[in-house]
Amino acid sequence: MLISEAFAQAAAPPPGADFLSLLPLIGIFAVFYFLLIRPQSKRAKEQKLMIEALQKGDEVATTGGELGRVVKVSGNYVIVQIAENVQVIMQKTSIQTLLPKGTLNSIEKE
Repeated sequence: MLISEAFAQAAAPPPGADFLSLLPLIGIFAVFYFLLIRPQSKRAKEQKLMIEALQKGDEVATTGGELGRVVKVSGNYVIVQIAENVQVIMQKTSIQTLLPKGTLNSIEKE
């Protein structure tokens, strides 16, 4: 009752300890950047360039899995021939892959 409680003082952190405590956070951010963010943005840039370069006669694969030949490119849409006398209008963003020339002919023969 007459005795007051004694509190121990914490030792002062050594100089530069604030920076050392941030190192794990900086390391985690670097790993996320090089393993997730950078490759994804690189792939998105390549996809955008491929879509902008589409032209008549290109052979493409869509996100739905259809294979076809580009008949016409206009604005945000392309007309793709997926079979004889069968043409579909698609958004450019639905084109997933630009196939090498002659791919459709080699698939049809099998």
